[in-house]
Amino acid sequence: MAVLLEIKNLHARVVADGKEILRGIDLTINEGEVHAVMGPNGAGKSTLSAILTGNPAYEVTEGQILYKGKDLLAMKPEQRAWEGLFLSFQYPVEIPGVSMVNFMRAAVNAQREYQGKPALTATEFLKLMREKRAVVQLDNKLANRSVNEGFSGGEKKRNEIFQMAMLEPTLSILDETDSGLDVDALRIVSDGVNRLKSAERSSIVITHYQKLLEYVQPQFVHIVYKGRIVKHGGPELGDKIFAEGFDWIKQELEG
Repeated sequence: MAVLLEIKNLHARVVADGKEILRGIDLTINEGEVHAVMGPNGAGKSTLSAILTGNPAYEVTEGQILYKGKDLLAMKPEQRAWEGLFLSFQYPVEIPGVSMVNFMRAAVNAQREYQGKPALTATEFLKLMREKRAVVQLDNKLANRSVNEGFSGGEKKRNEIFQMAMLEPTLSILDETDSGLDVDALRIVSDGVNRLKSAERSSIVITHYQKLLEYVQPQFVHIVYKGRIVKHGGPELGDKIFAEGFDWIKQELEG
């Protein structure tokens, strides 16, 4: 099993005010693995996802990130996406005036160009879109509208998983994708995530809720506290958090 992502002693701060958020993150993810990242608000979970995808609001001050053996921090955000990183946002943005069809065709063909593959023809692309739309039960009417414009919260999250299906990333980062979803939407989104699992693809699931972990079933759970991963474990660690909260972590670490 090959190493897909390796994070070593990662430190990062907010560019605007210099506040340090990450204080020495270490994490290794192999191909085919699903990892859950949990922790109290402000611990650094979403900052980690932002650093991985190249958000310019954050600056890495120390450490290294290797993705498929390559220096991830040396890549521009679009290169990271073309290399196979995908981020499902907690709050997906609307892009008025840009149709989903044109948006996804541009994204897919840009990725194919980077990989040295020919662009998909219109017929090939529409066939692919129909196949992937079925993964998350995305209505055809939504697929033909502007990106996320007028979508409900659940439709936006479903649309994100559809985009993930289209791009077939090797590492998907789901940053609180379950936030604001009702039970039916959560099940559909989770089913889409599960159907995209493979021996080559991995996922990082950032969540506060037990239900998503029940559906997605990560093999590994990590707790982030004050900018560091302080606990590693299996699904039982997630069960302990849902049963007892995070106070026991504070007591264990700080007395």
